[in-house]
Amino acid sequence: MQIYKVGGAVRDRLLGKPVTDIDWVVVGATAEEMLAKGFRPVGSDFPVFLHPKSGEEYALARTERKSGRGYGGFTFHASPEVTLEEDLIRRDLTINAMAEDDQGVLTDPYHGQQDLENRLLRHVSPAFAEDPLRVLRVARFAARYAGLGFRVAPDTLELMRQLSESGELEALTPERSWKEISRALMEDHPQVFIQVLRDSGALKVLLPEVEALFGVPQPAAHHPEIDSGVHTLSVLEQAALHKQPLSVRWACLLHDLGKGLTPQSEWPQHIAHEHKGLKLIKQVNERFKAPRDCQELALLVGQYHTHGHRALELKPSTLAELLQSFDVYRRPQRFEEFIAACEMDARGRLGLEERAYPQADYLRGAATAARTVAVQPLLEQGFKGPELGEALKRERLKALKAYKEQYSQ
Repeated sequence: MQIYKVGGAVRDRLLGKPVTDIDWVVVGATAEEMLAKGFRPVGSDFPVFLHPKSGEEYALARTERKSGRGYGGFTFHASPEVTLEEDLIRRDLTINAMAEDDQGVLTDPYHGQQDLENRLLRHVSPAFAEDPLRVLRVARFAARYAGLGFRVAPDTLELMRQLSESGELEALTPERSWKEISRALMEDHPQVFIQVLRDSGALKVLLPEVEALFGVPQPAAHHPEIDSGVHTLSVLEQAALHKQPLSVRWACLLHDLGKGLTPQSEWPQHIAHEHKGLKLIKQVNERFKAPRDCQELALLVGQYHTHGHRALELKPSTLAELLQSFDVYRRPQRFEEFIAACEMDARGRLGLEERAYPQADYLRGAATAARTVAVQPLLEQGFKGPELGEALKRERLKALKAYKEQYSQ
């Protein structure tokens, strides 16, 4: 029995990055031997075991063969005869197909270390094209390591195109797709993830609503970058630079989908794109079964982001309706995330990345003014039921009028 550290732990050590998760491969062992040593079995598809003390995953060396469609369409074979090289060749990228023994000796049969030095994301073997999930994984790695200068190797990108055209991407489950998309959006350069998906032809399969934004012009006065797709990438880039949470990044990706529906005859104007985009945002949310907080924020940002930009011009009554739409009295954090998404949208414009966004503090102040209206005095005046709700609305509107007047002075 020989045990090797494999995959990401080896890759990140060679890159000088922190190693968090460690995966191990066991060569020359049977499941029975693992159980006898106290390892606990997990997973039904192939033999993976948890170490009795550390809880880390140890997998028996295995080979795999394509037997159906999609990510799960594989038959696995694990036995003591499977070599380390045979196990490594089934992996996606050369930089993930290296192993280290307990002495730190590197096994690198597919030149992963050289590709690390050349900053290349390259597939290990033609079998790469058998697993559609790898299109998303490679795009995610491109987003993770873009800051180090990594790029997708041309021959790997070609295999990704073939996968995108094969119909295999449609076989991915919403859960698997969302797991990769959500992880990619939280990388340092999520815009690279979207760009690589586009370069490989996968974006038009997975997110045709985002693909449709590219080549659609916007008014140059507000959007010096002009192209709606380029703007979306820039907004996503700003969200990452400002360390926004997943819900904000998801909303940033989807906020302008309505612009993809504007007839060419109306370009570069996009009248009512906020409302038109809601059905598209809803269908993307449902396609990937996004978490509820992501779904709700994406819809609210899609509908109201121009309100955010025009905050200083809004009438107190419109401000009151906006705050009510966000249920800001019970869910203040969601409104804060809306403000963040609006600010990223404003900064995601060519040459305007550092422009001040006073709307953010103005909206926060408005929310605070409305929230400071106390219910108790109204109860003491005898208001109850629907009448109490109406009285509360009136008092909040008064507070917002006073806030706006004070701000204007």
